[in-house]
Amino acid sequence: QFCQPGGWRLSRDRKAPTFFTVVLTDIDSDRHYCSCLTFYEAEVNLQGSKSIEADGDEDEESEENGLIQPAQVFAPKSLILVSRLDYPEIFRGCLGLVYTVYIENLTFPLEGLVANLFTFQVPVVGGAQKIYILCNGVSEQHGSPSCKDYPISQNSTALRFEDPGIQNVLSLFCAVLTEHKILFHSRSYQRLGEACRALEALMFPLKYSYPYIPILPSRLLEVLSSPTPFIIGVHSMFQNEIQELLDVIIADLDGGTIKIPECIHLSMLPEPVLHQTQIILSTVLHPDLEIADSAFPPPRTAPSNLKLLDKEVRAVFLRLFAQLFQGYRSCLQLIRIHSEPVIHFHKTAFLGQRGLVENDFLTKVLDGMAFAGFVSERGPPYRACDLFDELVALDVDSFKEEEESPVKMQKRIRELSEQLYRNENPNPHMAFQKVPRPSEGSHLRVHQVPFPYLNEEKVEKIMREGMAKHSSTPVCTRTEKKCVVPAGPPVVSIMGKTGSVFNSARRLEVVRNCISFIFDNKTLETEKTLPAALRALKGKAARQCLTEELSLHVQQNRVIMDHQQFDYIIRMMNCALQDCSSSEEYTVAAALLPLSTAFYRKLAPGVNQFAYTCIQDHPIWTNQQFWEATFYSEVQSQIRALYLNSSEDKLAITVRLQVRRQI
Repeated sequence: QFCQPGGWRLSRDRKAPTFFTVVLTDIDSDRHYCSCLTFYEAEVNLQGSKSIEADGDEDEESEENGLIQPAQVFAPKSLILVSRLDYPEIFRGCLGLVYTVYIENLTFPLEGLVANLFTFQVPVVGGAQKIYILCNGVSEQHGSPSCKDYPISQNSTALRFEDPGIQNVLSLFCAVLTEHKILFHSRSYQRLGEACRALEALMFPLKYSYPYIPILPSRLLEVLSSPTPFIIGVHSMFQNEIQELLDVIIADLDGGTIKIPECIHLSMLPEPVLHQTQIILSTVLHPDLEIADSAFPPPRTAPSNLKLLDKEVRAVFLRLFAQLFQGYRSCLQLIRIHSEPVIHFHKTAFLGQRGLVENDFLTKVLDGMAFAGFVSERGPPYRACDLFDELVALDVDSFKEEEESPVKMQKRIRELSEQLYRNENPNPHMAFQKVPRPSEGSHLRVHQVPFPYLNEEKVEKIMREGMAKHSSTPVCTRTEKKCVVPAGPPVVSIMGKTGSVFNSARRLEVVRNCISFIFDNKTLETEKTLPAALRALKGKAARQCLTEELSLHVQQNRVIMDHQQFDYIIRMMNCALQDCSSSEEYTVAAALLPLSTAFYRKLAPGVNQFAYTCIQDHPIWTNQQFWEATFYSEVQSQIRALYLNSSEDKLAITVRLQVRRQI
């Protein structure tokens, strides 16, 4: 079904050979890349004069004429090379050589050619390029990328940016990050594979974990009704059947258009990042735009290499991810309970400190499966680092300087693109191939023997001989270099500084004074400052100030209050907890949790009412994510206490007891 996605059909024309790559995913989520070269053979059995069921009279008549009519019907036949390695150009050359040996009737046996393919040892990641002999006088060069985690895009990203345009590609980029269904359609299977490959390459350092089917066969079109997100490509012959999909974003690669259904709300990148990315992409893809209005424009330079332009586009998105995720390591929490640490990411703290609590795009990205895999893979502090780790650890001022200076921005993009290019081409000076091609028009020959069956025993014999030669060669392995991952700068607001330092300091002072008046039993001053303090508690800094001030009074053993004091404190706690939800940082609620079991008032002899009885109706206490985050935080605190030998005060003990009771 995947060899002929449109169905196995006979043809009355001698069609030229075609090539495309199909991606299959097994039950273990491992991908298999199936390179498919299809050519057409004459179907002799369908000729009337040569039919197997023809009677004797017709046979005698044809023998008397002495003429053999050329075939009028041709059937497709496919050569498939299945591998777990994603090297489409290498596999195109291998299958092309097999076809050339067949169609040109070369003397080298096909069994030896196939056996040589199986006995070749693939270079290790980052190893030197190897040249291997396929048959007499025919060689192929192969080199593995420097880093196995970088996606291989060749020139697919640059090619696919030409048709839909910058705005449409950014829409597809945001759609795949926010887990929408994306469907490509084109008349070319090769274009479908390149589009899916390009979109996935732009996601680095995130990895797509949903169904990924660059070429979907016609008999499996019901997969498009799947409730899960996906990236799928179908042939344009099924365009009428896909128009009824209501929750799928459809991209026409041939027409360069994107159709977003009305029922889909597509969250875009936050400003000003979106505008900056559009400008950078425009500079990379359209360099003549900068000098279009110049009175004396410089002479036109040669067009950029497509493979290098491809890496420049990917460098723009790599820098974009570094800008979005900058400071993410400061929101990671590692709990080493077992040999493998438990990694927890404070999403709400990250969004709050970046000033993007109400941004739909980044919220959906952090809640997606791709980011969960990103945290588990890149969360450990000691591992092998790559280009993204270096880029995300840059200072915040470096990004601002590049945004203000187009020259510095172009220099940064060029440096990143060169590193990505060297990863795919570790030894560019050895980039030569000696793979022959079939002569022009060879597929139009009238009389061509069918593709022969291979002798399996002969193939296995040649393979064993080849493996015996390689058995004495030591296996070249490369140890992975690990290091301490750079922490990078702390999280800063992506929206710029807002508010006033004087106003923030004034609000904190109002909260401190109000709490002081409450515990000093200054009722008149408390009534005057309480409304202003409650308004100030709308801010995160004021809520943190409230927990700090109340903690000081707990340490001073001032937890027993009269009825009026108790009512004032409860009002302030309720106000602080009012905004604690899935979009609020959990540190405030976690800090108020032990305080709610510390402050109390006496209702009658032997009957005490604690503060938690008056604040237990807030939705934050029913949030499972809050209890998990608080639990992990307390476990980490206990582990640190074991190694740092720090003394435990009563407040820390109260926090641990309360968390255990709630868990």
